[in-house]
Amino acid sequence: MSNRPGKTIFITGAAQGIGKATAERFAREGWFVGLYDVNAQALDTLRAQLGADRCIAEVLDVTDAVAWAGALERFWTTAGGHLDVLLNNAGIAKSGPFQDIPLAAHHAIVDVNLKGVINGCHAGFDYLRRTQGSRLINLASASAIYGAADLASYSATKFAVRGLTEALDLEWRKLGIRVCDIWPIFVQTPMVEKLSTGSLSAMGVHLTAEDIANTVWKAATRRSRRVHWRVGAQTHLIYRAACFLPDALNRAVTASLSGH
Repeated sequence: MSNRPGKTIFITGAAQGIGKATAERFAREGWFVGLYDVNAQALDTLRAQLGADRCIAEVLDVTDAVAWAGALERFWTTAGGHLDVLLNNAGIAKSGPFQDIPLAAHHAIVDVNLKGVINGCHAGFDYLRRTQGSRLINLASASAIYGAADLASYSATKFAVRGLTEALDLEWRKLGIRVCDIWPIFVQTPMVEKLSTGSLSAMGVHLTAEDIANTVWKAATRRSRRVHWRVGAQTHLIYRAACFLPDALNRAVTASLSGH
C-alpha cells in the first residue's frame, strides 16, 4: 500500500465524539485517515464504516511513547510516506470539586491530556518535517481562557496545551510545520454527557462534534497563520471578555457562571 495518493491525517481519540466526526469529515473529502484509540471495538466499527482501503485503525494509548513511535511508523508506510496532519484529540475529563476527585484521576487527566499530546508532538515531528505543508493540530478548550471551576485539572491541561501550541508554532514555523489548536466550549459528546458543573448547566451544550470537525478541516486546509481556532459564539464571547475586561470582573463572571 505504498505510494498512496492523496492527503493523510493521523487522529487520536478517533473512536467517538470529535475524533470520529473528524475522521468521517476527512474521509468524505478523500483523505487517508489514521484511526487511533484505546477502544478496539469502536475502531473496528469505524474502520468498516469508512472502508478498509481508506484508513488504518490501531489501538493506541497516547500515554505510551513507545506505542506512539510504532503507530506513526506504520502509518507513514501505509499512507505512502507522508503525514499531512497530526491531530492530538484524545482527552479525558472528570468533574467535581477538586478535593473530591481521587488523586489518581487527576494524574490520569494530566497523563492523557498533556503528556499524551507531548508524546504525539515529539513522536510526530520527524514525519511532519518530512511532509511539505504539514500541520500539527491540538485539541485545547475554552477552559484554557480562564480556569474552569469543577474542571480544575482538565482546565489546567488545556492551558498547558495552549502554551505548548504557541511555543511550537514559533519553533517549527521555520521548518515548514504549522501548529495550531482548537478551542471549543461544551460539545455534545459522550465525554461531556458524563460531566456535571455549574457552568455546563448555565451555558448549555450548543456545539456538535461535527461543528468541531468542520473547524479542524478549516485549520487543516486554509492558508492561515491563525494559532487559536475558537469555536462557537460563547467561546468568542468569553475570550473577548478575558481580553478586554478587568481581571476582577472576569473572575466574578466566571464564578457566577459556575455557581461559585
